[in-house]
Amino acid sequence: MKWYLTVFVLCCVFVAYGQVVDSLLFNELQEVVISAYLENTPSETSLNIEPLKIEVANRYGSYNLTELLSKTPGVSMLTSGIAISKPVIRGLYGNRILVLLAGLKFDNQQWQEEHGLGLSSFGLSKVELIKGPIGILYGTEAIGGIVNLIEEKRPAPDSRETDFGVHFNSNTLGGTLQAGYKARKGNRWWRIRGAIENHADYSDGNSSRVLNSRFDGYYLKSTFGFERNHWTSSNNFSSSFNRFGFIFNDVYTFITADKRWSRRLNENPAHLVILNIFSSENKISISERSKLEVNFGVQSNERMENEGGGAISLNMHLLTLQNLIKFHYRLNDRNKLIFSNLNVLEDNTNFGARKIVPDAILQESNLSVYLESNPVEGLVIENGLGVGEKFIHTYFTMNVNGPGKEVQPFKKWSDYYNLYSGVTWFPDKHFNVKANFATGVRVANLAELSSNGLHEGIFTYEIGDPHLKNEQIFSLNFYLNFLSRYLDLAFSPFYNFFNGYIYLTPTPEQWFGFPVYRYKQQNATQYGTECSLKFKPLKHLNLALDYSAMMSKTADGNFTPYIPAKKLVTALSGDLGRDKNFSVRFFTNLEYNFAQGNSAPYEIKTPAYGIWNAGISTEILLEDKTWNFGLAFNNILNKAYYDHLSRFKNYGLLNIGRNFSLYCRIKLAHTSS
Repeated sequence: MKWYLTVFVLCCVFVAYGQVVDSLLFNELQEVVISAYLENTPSETSLNIEPLKIEVANRYGSYNLTELLSKTPGVSMLTSGIAISKPVIRGLYGNRILVLLAGLKFDNQQWQEEHGLGLSSFGLSKVELIKGPIGILYGTEAIGGIVNLIEEKRPAPDSRETDFGVHFNSNTLGGTLQAGYKARKGNRWWRIRGAIENHADYSDGNSSRVLNSRFDGYYLKSTFGFERNHWTSSNNFSSSFNRFGFIFNDVYTFITADKRWSRRLNENPAHLVILNIFSSENKISISERSKLEVNFGVQSNERMENEGGGAISLNMHLLTLQNLIKFHYRLNDRNKLIFSNLNVLEDNTNFGARKIVPDAILQESNLSVYLESNPVEGLVIENGLGVGEKFIHTYFTMNVNGPGKEVQPFKKWSDYYNLYSGVTWFPDKHFNVKANFATGVRVANLAELSSNGLHEGIFTYEIGDPHLKNEQIFSLNFYLNFLSRYLDLAFSPFYNFFNGYIYLTPTPEQWFGFPVYRYKQQNATQYGTECSLKFKPLKHLNLALDYSAMMSKTADGNFTPYIPAKKLVTALSGDLGRDKNFSVRFFTNLEYNFAQGNSAPYEIKTPAYGIWNAGISTEILLEDKTWNFGLAFNNILNKAYYDHLSRFKNYGLLNIGRNFSLYCRIKLAHTSS
């Protein structure tokens, strides 16, 4: 550790920003973001929005989408190995973080900690991260932040493009193969893309194999879009099938170790997820002052569990229908008004012998109004109001809410409201100041209200409470940025107060020897900050320092679960050479995670650790071909460590050790004849 601290101090002095928050990843030209009400640049809205380029982020050797996002200050990941993970924004995760896919809410039964996000970066162009509530637009669940996944851009007029890519990881002796084709002719465009990924078990920093941490996936995406008069439509279909080996206590007792690089998942315990999504994004220009956006879609999510031997015991299907309508009206040159309406209908059905939550119908509607004003040059004021309701109806489901069970079938209707008020100020060309106050509401999810079953992956019996009240957050967010030719300073503190924070807690009860957990609620507070310092001494050299920290406690003085440890990142990135047809970029960084002793009751504390990463990539342009190559080295010193947000630490299993990642992508572009 002394060696790490010595290197760390040197890096603080001589190097800085090389991870995903540097200029390689974030849009240097301040591209328009679409996660908020209006399509503005990130600096023009009081929301804390950070856009992340997927194509560039892939150079950093990440195993999944969530790992890419976790390189952003204030964002972490809750993991069950390298395959199963979900984003954590300022200590909040699960149903407190809203994921958008093609402009619509994505729900994949993410209320269980051992169930991951279930989405890949495959076929995406960028991701937009919002830190803080935006419930006025998206209703319940958008109380901690938003992860907006944006599909790849349509091709240039009268052109076609083909690409092939391969990504290899040494630690799991696996990777991804993908290929895509897209074309545009006249006012129509289309694309098709497919991919396969496959990984064996990973090895930790002691070079010990973590049995059954293997995973694979199969992906298909297609798009058809057109322009007709004042109407632009983009229609997407995506399908995926993923299998994730899952780990439980004493995994080596229950599973016989097979060959080191085995990929077998049909016999070993595994999560299986089949996802099919259709969505349609439509923009209609009504007049010079008004336009209409209409997004609608259908999502089918089937989650199964093979608990060994190939037999499926748990089989849940979630079917979601939804639409989001936004009407934009420009009152005058300084004022813009937007009305929106969100509607969601969900059906949860059990088909397996083992059940955790009952069959249910869920319905939600949300109405909101938003006003943006520019009273003077350099000042933007935003105000919004949203109202909504959610209805949940659970049905009799054998072994969950039948005779003799504590939780019976019920109907629950909840209304809610949300407010948003923010200001963005540009005192001069170097400063950007933001502040916003927002509320958010989360209606308790199906698991919190009606769980009554054994989670065999974590060996706990969970019981819900249909009388839980709505969870409400009151949030203050600030942002200060100074930007000059050589220096970029950012400071982003926040404060959250929860009225009725819902959490899962152990009880003295037991069910056939398994501990019983129940959902409770009480008030809670959170506060923290993210800071970054970037220095550009030379035209093609970036140095920076990032720091993030937060605290989260319930009213009884206990810490909430999975509080991210304080984190400091120092790094160096830049160009070794660049001209019109050839460029080479590099990065190196040191991530230092402080010891985390602020743990919830029965949660394990974790020591400090440091990770050193580095990489190099190149882009070569040859007539109509573009070649991209990259090599990344993660955890170069093979550090053996427990991350505080890893569920595996409860089983004494370490995080992944050293990994070399190699990728290659070839893109062929042609102008249509």
